[in-house]
Amino acid sequence: MNEKFLEVMNHEGPATIITINGNPASVVSTWMSYIKIDQENELLYIPAAGMHSIENDFSSDNTVLVTTGTKEVEGTNGPGAGFYISGKGTFLEDGEEYLKMKKAFPWIRKVLNVNIDTIEQKI
Repeated sequence: MNEKFLEVMNHEGPATIITINGNPASVVSTWMSYIKIDQENELLYIPAAGMHSIENDFSSDNTVLVTTGTKEVEGTNGPGAGFYISGKGTFLEDGEEYLKMKKAFPWIRKVLNVNIDTIEQKI
């Protein structure tokens, strides 16, 4: 994970989660400030209150794309930097990370765990 990505993730903004191989693709959103980053293991933990459509798509393909960005960080062509994060997702409903997220966000039903394959700066 590069410093620019981590800098972007320190700002507030929407994060969109897409099952890129869903038919049709499912799309949900959350806030970047809700996402916990595990740099060492290259994982994202995202609290899920709903996300039923994403979860249902995982029965055939658990590939996800997460988009994030902020105008507060200098990008490739001026103000604003944004990233595509692609990886494989699973939903956690127990375990240490789930319990940590449940404590921080009591309204969740599960945690979307994204095992990052690539992070690509788009702007």
